[in-house]
Amino acid sequence: MTASSTKSSTQLPDAEALLPADAVISSARAADGHTELTVDRSRLLEVLRTLKERPELDCDLLLDICGVDYPRRDQRFEVVYHIASLARDHRFRVKVPISEDDATVPSAYGIWKAADWFEREAYDLFGITFEGHPNLKRILTHGGFHGHALRKDYDPGQRWLLTEEDSMVPAWATEELTDEDHLESQVLNLGPSHPATHGTLRVVVRLEGETISKAECEIGYLHRCFEKMSETHGWNQVIPYTDRLNYCSSMINGVGYALAVEKMLGVEAPPRAQAVRVILSELSRIMDHAVCLGANLVDLGALTNFWYFFQPREEIYGLLEACAGGRLTVSYARVGGLAHDVPADFEERVRYLLDYIPKFVNDVEKLITTNKIFRDRTEGIGVVSPEDAVAWGWTGPCLRASGVPYDVRKAHPYMGYEQYDFDVPVASTGDTYARYLVRMEEMRQSLRIIRQAIDDLPEGPVITDDHHVALPPKEKVYTEMEALIWHFKLIYEGIHVPKGDAYSFTEGANGELGYYIVSDGSGHPYRLKVRPPCFAIFQAFPHILEGHMVPDAIAILGSLNIIAGELDR
Repeated sequence: MTASSTKSSTQLPDAEALLPADAVISSARAADGHTELTVDRSRLLEVLRTLKERPELDCDLLLDICGVDYPRRDQRFEVVYHIASLARDHRFRVKVPISEDDATVPSAYGIWKAADWFEREAYDLFGITFEGHPNLKRILTHGGFHGHALRKDYDPGQRWLLTEEDSMVPAWATEELTDEDHLESQVLNLGPSHPATHGTLRVVVRLEGETISKAECEIGYLHRCFEKMSETHGWNQVIPYTDRLNYCSSMINGVGYALAVEKMLGVEAPPRAQAVRVILSELSRIMDHAVCLGANLVDLGALTNFWYFFQPREEIYGLLEACAGGRLTVSYARVGGLAHDVPADFEERVRYLLDYIPKFVNDVEKLITTNKIFRDRTEGIGVVSPEDAVAWGWTGPCLRASGVPYDVRKAHPYMGYEQYDFDVPVASTGDTYARYLVRMEEMRQSLRIIRQAIDDLPEGPVITDDHHVALPPKEKVYTEMEALIWHFKLIYEGIHVPKGDAYSFTEGANGELGYYIVSDGSGHPYRLKVRPPCFAIFQAFPHILEGHMVPDAIAILGSLNIIAGELDR
């Protein structure tokens, strides 16, 4: 069930030589390792198909599509595609400049299914039209919303009332039915209701008898426009907002963001800070899986396991509180390291957790893994093939449950993960049961990583000594003029990240968590785009539901680990 080897990156081919002639306006190897291509809009689909279909390129995974607004340019908008090859480990960033008067590009949905919701998001927040998209409408804002919130000239103080006539109603939900059809067919609204739909998620389904024949999801109930807020706050001030993404493992969010900014700055956190980041991130991963599985099991009637899993979660919260002062949202990461060092008893408390957590995982496994009721409810339910999982842009445990052994920590190691010995759990059936098995084993692998990290925890500082990035020690501020000046400049002006852009990605608890950053050299992000793992996963949910029954829908939803704060941002 596990895959342990780290894949070696293959030689990146000369992409421009393989792409259609005259389709590429410019190409370069970006500082983040991506091959960056600026493409003529009229040739976009040719380029995208070549990237996917040429064996030398083999870009099977569309990770993200987003817009960037440059009001002072003749071509005001850029549509940016982040694309990866799982087999060859290389990545491309494709940019398409378009004007405000003709903000239209062809849809990539026919090439990757993952383009579905990402194109809808760019349409919603920037007003970019994707010709040929099968269902192009707003996704994070509602039908009564006016304007496009991520344009630079949009006033964030505006409010738009959602009336009942503007609420989402799928076209098929109002279709005229014959009397004979009407006896067996009905439209059912699921959610938003906590905890049945795990938060602010709404699914409209058509039932034929007891079987779901059609479904459509509505999201955005928890949309805070995190990316808009980030444009007016300093680089470190964004970190508390990242905690509100996947709030079940908030430490991972902050670490991923800090790594992205550090990549732009060319700085690295000290070894001790990196080790502590790894330990707390892996504990957060365990906590996230415990919440996912515990809640999923409650949905299926297995209440005892919920209490078993929430007990280690509570103990991990105790450690996070001792380190950061917060529990659910910790705000402990900083650009260049950590806010401060861990408490004196940190090692003792981590070792206690290493001994404490396994017995709860083992107890749940004894109760559930061979339980006939659970297996009847989950085996063969919500099956997603490896081909479909990749086509939809899945990453994380859900992708690995479908048989694809992609884990960012192995494929593209960061924070020293290459020095740790651990396996990547992989299943083959791609069903709800497989997603349970993968997460159970991942908790054990996280414990392996933590044990190695705590055994070799370095001494030393937990924040960089580069005072362009981090505040100097307080005792120096009080006694040295230079330190006082650096302190004043950082507090007053903030960190200044060099102009440019970069995409940085880490292994979140539910998949690849990516941050695409555009900097104009000022003290705050010009554009910050989050690639939320569960956004790509949830867009496949309506398609998975077809042919299942309503109780199956609840079982499947819980296994996908959809976190509304991350989904909506």
